[in-house]
Amino acid sequence: MKRFTITFLLGFALLLSSCHSNQQTNTITIFHAGSLAMPIKAIADSFKVLHPDVTFRLEAAGSVECARKITEFNRQCDIMASADYKIIDELLIPDYADWNVLFSGNEMSLVHTKQSRHANDINGDNWYEILAKPEVSYGRSDPNADPCGYRTLLTLQLAEQHYQKPGLAKAIAEKDNRFIRPKEVDLIALLESGAIDYIFLYRSVAVQHGLEYVTLPDEINLGNPSLSDLYSGVHLRIRGAAVGDSLTLYGEPMVYGITIPSNASNREMAMEYLKLFLHPHKGLKTIEQMGMIPLNPLIIHNEDGMDKDLREELTGHP
Repeated sequence: MKRFTITFLLGFALLLSSCHSNQQTNTITIFHAGSLAMPIKAIADSFKVLHPDVTFRLEAAGSVECARKITEFNRQCDIMASADYKIIDELLIPDYADWNVLFSGNEMSLVHTKQSRHANDINGDNWYEILAKPEVSYGRSDPNADPCGYRTLLTLQLAEQHYQKPGLAKAIAEKDNRFIRPKEVDLIALLESGAIDYIFLYRSVAVQHGLEYVTLPDEINLGNPSLSDLYSGVHLRIRGAAVGDSLTLYGEPMVYGITIPSNASNREMAMEYLKLFLHPHKGLKTIEQMGMIPLNPLIIHNEDGMDKDLREELTGHP
């Protein structure tokens, strides 16, 4: 009887272990930029129609913070999607990832509601004068955690040059620092509640949330690929991948990147998700409908390091 009981308990334990393993195998964990929250969720819902046994664990954060979860805190994920491809290139490759797919562009904008102070007067020529008014408050994300944060500061530097207003960047950057948040989407609640009047935000996020926005000139919005030389004339430094490290970032057209980290536990299903996510008539079409600008063709960094099956799907060659 004792032998039967032990055998039964061992068998039951193995069964539970198997179920737990299967549950883990059927979960896809994605660390992603806050500005990708809606597209990634929408494409995940489409994926679940094809694979109903799969569950998703989606964690939105600033892209730099997403990278640090992997590099500093040794956390595991199956996909990492960044609002700036350089975060993957500089902080993850080669130690934590092998390749990077550049898949979409975007542009900076100044977002507001109809109730924001001076909403009826603000435009692409006078926005910096409106922000400087003492009764107006604005928010931005943390440049050490979120690409939207450092892109805001780069936009301000470009604006100072474009409008020929010495001191513009410093004056606006030092104003309303109490409204700095870890990622750009954290600011939307402050805006909608009326706590602040304006936020620097990607145009796609404004479109997704039905918000009003000021279209900034191409010379400062980091959205025009033909102006890369102009954009590269400004730069700043942020914290690097490890404590004490720093990273110099130069202005350039906005490009998103996505990868499967080396520590992925569900690599096979992650590749299947990326095949859907990066399909020109499926995932990328969803991204376009949500205000982003898909790249055509995709750009792959370190293509030789990519899984063969995924490389063939994306490039059409082995």
